[in-house]
Amino acid sequence: MSDTRRRVKVYTLNEERQWDDRGTGHVSSTYVEELKGMSLLVRAESDGSLLLESKINPNTAYQKQQDTLIVWSEAENYDLALSFQEKAGCDEIWEKICQVQGKDPSVEVTQDLIDESEEERFEEMPETSHLIDLPTCELNKLEEIADLVTSVLSSPIRREKLALALENEGYIKKLLQLFQACENLENTEGLHHLYEIIRGILFLNKATLFEVMFSDECIMDVVGCLEYDPALAQPKRHREFLTKTAKFKEVIPITDSELRQKIHQTYRVQYIQDIILPTPSVFEENFLSTLTSFIFFNKVEIVSMLQEDEKFLSEVFAQLTDEATDDDKRRELVNFFKEFCAFSQTLQPQNRDAFFKTLAKLGILPALEIVMGMDDLQVRSAATDIFSYLVEFSPSMVREFVMQEAQQSDDDILLINVVIEQMICDTDPELGGAVQLMGLLRTLIDPENMLATTNKTEKSEFLNFFYIHCMHVLTAPLLTNTSEDKCETGALRFMRRIIGLKDEFYNRYITKGNLFEPVINALLDNGTRYNLLNSAVIELFEFIRVEDIKSLTAHIVENFYKALESIEYVQTFKGLKTKYEQEKDRQNQKLNSVPSILRSNRFRRDAKALEEDEEMWFNEDEEEEGKAVVAPVEKSKPEDDFPDSYEKFMETKKAKESEDKENLPKRTSSGGFKFTFSHSATAANGANSTNSKSVVAQTPPTSSNGSSSKTTNLTTSVTATKGSLVGLVDYPDDEEEDEEEETSPRKRPRLGS
Repeated sequence: MSDTRRRVKVYTLNEERQWDDRGTGHVSSTYVEELKGMSLLVRAESDGSLLLESKINPNTAYQKQQDTLIVWSEAENYDLALSFQEKAGCDEIWEKICQVQGKDPSVEVTQDLIDESEEERFEEMPETSHLIDLPTCELNKLEEIADLVTSVLSSPIRREKLALALENEGYIKKLLQLFQACENLENTEGLHHLYEIIRGILFLNKATLFEVMFSDECIMDVVGCLEYDPALAQPKRHREFLTKTAKFKEVIPITDSELRQKIHQTYRVQYIQDIILPTPSVFEENFLSTLTSFIFFNKVEIVSMLQEDEKFLSEVFAQLTDEATDDDKRRELVNFFKEFCAFSQTLQPQNRDAFFKTLAKLGILPALEIVMGMDDLQVRSAATDIFSYLVEFSPSMVREFVMQEAQQSDDDILLINVVIEQMICDTDPELGGAVQLMGLLRTLIDPENMLATTNKTEKSEFLNFFYIHCMHVLTAPLLTNTSEDKCETGALRFMRRIIGLKDEFYNRYITKGNLFEPVINALLDNGTRYNLLNSAVIELFEFIRVEDIKSLTAHIVENFYKALESIEYVQTFKGLKTKYEQEKDRQNQKLNSVPSILRSNRFRRDAKALEEDEEMWFNEDEEEEGKAVVAPVEKSKPEDDFPDSYEKFMETKKAKESEDKENLPKRTSSGGFKFTFSHSATAANGANSTNSKSVVAQTPPTSSNGSSSKTTNLTTSVTATKGSLVGLVDYPDDEEEDEEEETSPRKRPRLGS
């Protein structure tokens, strides 16, 4: 038997009775040695991997539905389906299956669906092998027909036999003719029986019967039968709703009659399932699984047909963005796209991705940019919903579009700026639209969902773009100190979201643009009133204090504390001042701590200044009090603090060969440190002279008469000394470090000769 390859999608039914897309590939029927029989194989069209390998079991019931579907069960609660791109491919595989099972390819189901216990019981009853005998389709037989349909629902084999009988005898169309007669005669009893009959036929869960019932010829009569529920005092008016209220609008004429019919059918069947039929009981919950599958595959087919019809979608986009299009027409076009996008949410991820990529290719984002700025509230609301679908699908796609757009357009008409303007000026008293847009904007600027690749970093690129092109629009209500509370509060809430990201890129922009000034002015102008504005501003500063955002704390205290120190009903601003002072003291002690210099007895330049790491000895000339002083160069001094005579010093130093001796420093009563050094000056008269000197301040070294005589003073502000003196900030580690100074002798660092 030769292989027959056809393009198909493989589906499996999950626990929620929804179909999961397992991939697209090509199907063939071939003999598989391992399975010892003819099997269905599906290999992925992308990489050739095996998506499906299923032996055609002689006893498995295969069902052919809607000309392009083959459905079967591999095991209990494991249903499979192949959806063919072409009817011819489905027919060929169906013939292979029927050939293996010895069935006529004209049948729609190859086996009866029965359970084992019932199969054994009915094998002992030869009379059940034939189809169920249906009563004649007459008005006086309606009660008998209703009893028959209701009685078979608990038996799988009898449901199958009844379904085959109904199909073979064209019984459903005869029943619907009786319905028209009963309605003309106002035969209420007969109409109640027909409700039970049609409802029971739906619960037979047979696709072949659905195709008859949901055809254009029959579906409205089926809906009519379901209006006459015996439990209701008055019949419902479902047909009136479907034909008059829910009118189908073609925003652009659909030339494909099959597509139009499929849309009508899907809407009506969905209405039957969601509105007309009661919620199924536990006993009935699986009766409508085929109905759910029928709707699902219809939707997949509709989306595929619309995506492939680029002429139709292109015309929709053209009219949507055409200035000549009237408001009513534009509203219909936007609503069409809104429903189209909502419709796509039922699709599997692969189908949904293809759907949105098609819309992006056709220009959905430029079109949204136009309609979101319109005055029509309904149009803006629908456009916002469409934009939310796109942001949820791919924030990166939206970011890329707005960055490319900025190269050709002014900032005021950028899509993201249109979104910001709609957000901060929402006219809804409950700010429903503003909240929705705020969430979308937050998603777009959230660094956590930005991509980083080898070629580019989306985070830095987009945030830099946002600072330059969008931040001034976002902060405009604050900067103008508008008296409109809604715009002011909306912008303040968004600023709070930005600060909540704790991203130094944003923080630098806020401080550089002095964006806290209008916030503080608004707080001061508000006075003592306890309102939403007051609470929002206080919460903003309290967040900065609690989270200890140092750059913002320093900016606020240094620039605005004098204006805020009078506010005492909260301790937020005093707390910010305390945080600021603590951090300032910490930095001072870190940079100017003398013990840290002495512990290493060497100088290591700051990385931001120089990379030099040389130790220097400055020797006073014997003629100048015979003193020699070692001066550790302060770590934070810039390079130009070095003396011009440094080269002369190096020459003098290299001429000295004798060893020097060093005494460890001792604290003075004033809290400073005394340095005592001994030095042998062999270059003078050969005599040893030992002198001591306290170094308490540093001045730039000077040279005299070409000698290496230097007097260097070291500036310190050390307060964390032992004894009675207490440091500005008391660190436990300082005591250990002081002990280490007193107990650990140090070798004197020397310059290499």
